[in-house]
Amino acid sequence: MPRSARIDIPNLLQHVIVRGIERRDIFLSDDDRWDFRNRLQKLLLEMDVDCLAWSLMSNHFHLLLRPTRTPLAPFMRRLLTGYAVSFNLRHNRSGHLFQNRYKSIVCDEDSYLLELVRYIHLNPLRAGIVADLGALDTFPWSGHAMLMGKIVLEGQGINEVLRYFGPGVSASRRTYC
Repeated sequence: MPRSARIDIPNLLQHVIVRGIERRDIFLSDDDRWDFRNRLQKLLLEMDVDCLAWSLMSNHFHLLLRPTRTPLAPFMRRLLTGYAVSFNLRHNRSGHLFQNRYKSIVCDEDSYLLELVRYIHLNPLRAGIVADLGALDTFPWSGHAMLMGKIVLEGQGINEVLRYFGPGVSASRRTYC
């Protein structure tokens, strides 16, 4: 049975999930994570894609994206292909890195959006990768630290996300957490 076509149009907010093949790790070191994060940042700016939330886990990652000029597919193709080639060269391996095609779920911009941002950003805390919320505030592999103003990822729509949580940056950050 053929797979169904994606709904993929500009300005559509989508929760993207990508897993490693056979649920294997796709990030083996901080070098891998930096490579991915740098690629993500570069493509967000180059292709005019808004990122509202993101989190890198060991064997998968989450992105909450809104492509503004083009569909999501070209952005994801460049991100995943570039990273997979780089990963394979760095770790002297060949073959597929990712399981199937990426999963994308259309997201309504309502109260569900607020919970989705929290879910994605707090994923490392729930998984026990960081000990507590204080450690997550400076954790470089989740957009949470960006919302807290501790780290910068150009292309992450911090102000856009915070406005969903209320007026003013300080009040929004309190509501978010």
